[in-house]
Amino acid sequence: MTIPTDLRYTADHEWVRLDTGLATIGITAFAADALGDVVFVELPTAGTVLVAGERCGEIESTKSVSDLLAPVDGEVVEVNERVVADPALVNTDPFGEGWLLRVRAGDTAALLDHGTYAALVAQQ
Repeated sequence: MTIPTDLRYTADHEWVRLDTGLATIGITAFAADALGDVVFVELPTAGTVLVAGERCGEIESTKSVSDLLAPVDGEVVEVNERVVADPALVNTDPFGEGWLLRVRAGDTAALLDHGTYAALVAQQ
Protein backbone atom coordinates (compact mmCIF):
# COMPACT_ATOMS: atom_id res chain seq x y z
CA MET A 1 0.00 0.00 0.00
CA THR A 2 1.29 3.42 -0.95
CA ILE A 3 1.47 6.16 1.67
CA PRO A 4 2.31 9.50 0.03
CA THR A 5 5.19 11.32 1.68
CA ASP A 6 3.89 14.85 0.99
CA LEU A 7 0.77 14.54 3.16
CA ARG A 8 0.00 14.71 6.89
CA TYR A 9 -2.19 12.11 8.61
CA THR A 10 -4.34 11.30 11.61
CA ALA A 11 -4.45 8.11 13.67
CA ASP A 12 -8.04 7.74 12.35
CA HIS A 13 -6.66 7.34 8.79
CA GLU A 14 -7.52 10.70 7.30
CA TRP A 15 -4.97 12.52 5.17
CA VAL A 16 -4.41 16.26 4.89
CA ARG A 17 -2.66 18.14 2.08
CA LEU A 18 -1.63 21.60 3.28
CA ASP A 19 -1.40 24.43 0.77
CA THR A 20 -1.19 28.07 1.92
CA GLY A 21 -3.76 27.89 4.72
CA LEU A 22 -6.06 25.48 2.89
CA ALA A 23 -6.23 21.83 3.84
CA THR A 24 -7.54 19.26 1.39
CA ILE A 25 -8.84 16.26 3.35
CA GLY A 26 -9.58 12.65 2.46
CA ILE A 27 -9.33 9.16 3.86
CA THR A 28 -6.26 7.01 3.31
CA ALA A 29 -6.00 3.93 1.14
CA PHE A 30 -5.72 1.92 4.37
CA ALA A 31 -9.13 3.25 5.50
CA ALA A 32 -10.68 2.78 2.07
CA ASP A 33 -9.46 -0.85 1.95
CA ALA A 34 -10.78 -1.51 5.47
CA LEU A 35 -14.18 -0.05 4.59
CA GLY A 36 -14.63 -2.05 1.41
CA ASP A 37 -16.76 -0.70 -1.43
CA VAL A 38 -17.91 2.82 -0.51
CA VAL A 39 -21.53 3.37 -1.56
CA PHE A 40 -22.47 6.65 0.16
CA VAL A 41 -20.64 9.75 1.38
CA GLU A 42 -22.23 12.50 3.51
CA LEU A 43 -20.18 15.68 3.84
CA PRO A 44 -20.74 19.02 5.59
CA THR A 45 -21.72 22.06 3.54
CA ALA A 46 -19.43 24.95 2.71
CA GLY A 47 -19.31 27.36 5.63
CA THR A 48 -19.53 24.65 8.28
CA VAL A 49 -17.02 25.14 11.09
CA LEU A 50 -15.18 21.93 12.00
CA VAL A 51 -13.61 20.99 15.31
CA ALA A 52 -10.71 18.55 15.16
CA GLY A 53 -11.72 15.09 16.34
CA GLU A 54 -15.46 15.68 16.00
CA ARG A 55 -17.80 14.07 13.50
CA CYS A 56 -18.14 16.01 10.26
CA GLY A 57 -19.63 13.44 7.92
CA GLU A 58 -20.31 9.80 7.22
CA ILE A 59 -18.94 7.15 4.89
CA GLU A 60 -21.05 4.10 4.20
CA SER A 61 -19.70 0.96 2.60
CA THR A 62 -21.05 -2.49 1.87
CA LYS A 63 -19.47 -3.54 5.20
CA SER A 64 -20.27 -0.71 7.61
CA VAL A 65 -21.09 2.92 8.29
CA SER A 66 -18.24 5.04 9.66
CA ASP A 67 -18.09 8.58 10.95
CA LEU A 68 -15.73 10.96 9.21
CA LEU A 69 -13.83 12.88 11.89
CA ALA A 70 -12.42 16.35 11.27
CA PRO A 71 -8.62 16.14 11.28
CA VAL A 72 -8.23 19.89 11.92
CA ASP A 73 -10.21 22.86 13.14
CA GLY A 74 -11.41 25.09 10.34
CA GLU A 75 -14.14 26.26 8.01
CA VAL A 76 -15.25 24.13 5.06
CA VAL A 77 -14.68 26.10 1.85
CA GLU A 78 -15.37 23.34 -0.68
CA VAL A 79 -16.90 19.88 -0.81
CA ASN A 80 -16.00 17.34 -3.52
CA GLU A 81 -19.39 16.95 -5.20
CA ARG A 82 -17.91 14.33 -7.56
CA VAL A 83 -17.28 11.97 -4.64
CA VAL A 84 -20.82 12.56 -3.33
CA ALA A 85 -22.19 11.61 -6.77
CA ASP A 86 -19.69 8.74 -7.24
CA PRO A 87 -18.59 7.42 -3.81
CA ALA A 88 -16.47 4.69 -5.44
CA LEU A 89 -13.83 7.40 -6.08
CA VAL A 90 -12.88 7.00 -2.41
CA ASN A 91 -11.80 3.43 -3.23
CA THR A 92 -10.33 3.93 -6.69
CA ASP A 93 -8.35 7.12 -6.03
CA PRO A 94 -8.35 7.98 -2.29
CA PHE A 95 -5.38 10.39 -2.53
CA GLY A 96 -6.53 12.08 -5.74
CA GLU A 97 -10.04 12.38 -7.19
CA GLY A 98 -11.45 10.80 -4.01
CA TRP A 99 -10.65 13.82 -1.80
CA LEU A 100 -13.54 14.92 0.41
CA LEU A 101 -13.22 18.50 1.70
CA ARG A 102 -11.20 21.68 1.49
CA VAL A 103 -10.95 23.57 4.76
CA ARG A 104 -9.46 26.90 5.80
CA ALA A 105 -7.37 25.20 8.45
CA GLY A 106 -6.37 26.27 11.92
CA ASP A 107 -3.59 24.58 13.89
CA THR A 108 -2.18 21.50 12.16
CA ALA A 109 0.57 20.65 14.67
CA ALA A 110 -1.22 17.51 15.91
CA LEU A 111 -1.15 15.86 12.48
CA LEU A 112 1.21 12.93 11.93
CA ASP A 113 4.07 13.00 9.45
CA HIS A 114 4.58 10.25 6.88
CA GLY A 115 6.98 8.17 8.99
CA THR A 116 4.80 8.21 12.08
CA TYR A 117 1.70 7.29 10.08
CA ALA A 118 3.51 4.51 8.19
CA ALA A 119 4.65 3.01 11.52
CA LEU A 120 1.07 3.17 12.82
CA VAL A 121 -0.29 1.36 9.76
CA ALA A 122 2.46 -1.28 10.01
CA GLN A 123 1.25 -2.12 13.52
CA GLN A 124 -2.38 -2.65 12.43
